[in-house]
Amino acid sequence: MFTLQIAINGILLGGLYALMALGMSLIWGVMNIINIAHGAFIMLGAYVTFFLFRYLGLDPFLSIPLSMLVLFIFGFLLQRYLINWVVQATMFITLLLAFGIDILLTNGARIAFSANFYRVNPSYGGARLDLGSLTIPEVRLAAFLVALLIALLLFLLLKRTKLGRAIRATAQDLTAARLTGVKVAHIYALTFGIGVALAGAAGSLWSVLFGVHPAMGGPLTLKSFVVVIIGGLGSTTGPIVGGLILGLAEVFSSAWLGDTWKNVISFGLLVLILVIRPQGILGGTK
Repeated sequence: MFTLQIAINGILLGGLYALMALGMSLIWGVMNIINIAHGAFIMLGAYVTFFLFRYLGLDPFLSIPLSMLVLFIFGFLLQRYLINWVVQATMFITLLLAFGIDILLTNGARIAFSANFYRVNPSYGGARLDLGSLTIPEVRLAAFLVALLIALLLFLLLKRTKLGRAIRATAQDLTAARLTGVKVAHIYALTFGIGVALAGAAGSLWSVLFGVHPAMGGPLTLKSFVVVIIGGLGSTTGPIVGGLILGLAEVFSSAWLGDTWKNVISFGLLVLILVIRPQGILGGTK
């Protein structure tokens, strides 16, 4: 039962990791940009939820659509009027720009909000679901289900809508997409906006489970990167698989070896995947 309890905790955590990585995977797969400012966008989404909860009393789960909307607008405008200038440049240039954005957002948050640690504590925060000897925190279960719902909505958007077909066409063959009438610059802005909105949703959930502070973005960018690599770039379900694997690896290593081994095991898993299967577990699949 102890092992099963750990596995449940890992799956619940993995769902959040999957949502975190979806936005990075989408932007990387379509625009070929490794968005190392991704964690900073997650941080901004967390602050949106925190301030809505603190000053308006809005339930953190109900604030997710607002967080996504705010981050979508921010991401769309950022890509349209800044990143779009270098989107066709070398990866080194886009990495430098993303790094600059990350520094600006992180330090801007530190100046605007202070370096204090904040936590969103709804009244039901301590509620638990008891199934025999198993205990499931209701907030973590709700966060897991919301993450899967958002992942499903993204899947339907990409597979069943005209916008989704345009995004996939742009990712597969940029020249052919232009020849068929796809407005690539607009699709890039929408894609980046959607990816940042997904980061905002992940930040909202993170604020309930783990709290908010300006420096939280860096580690979350690394975790998102690990999830994308493990799951495989180019697969719509890759981040989900990668997130679950990382979540399970972290909780089992913490339980059996101690918390200090968690990151060692996680990044060791990344190296192993790169050696054995560089394209990731589901890389290249649809």
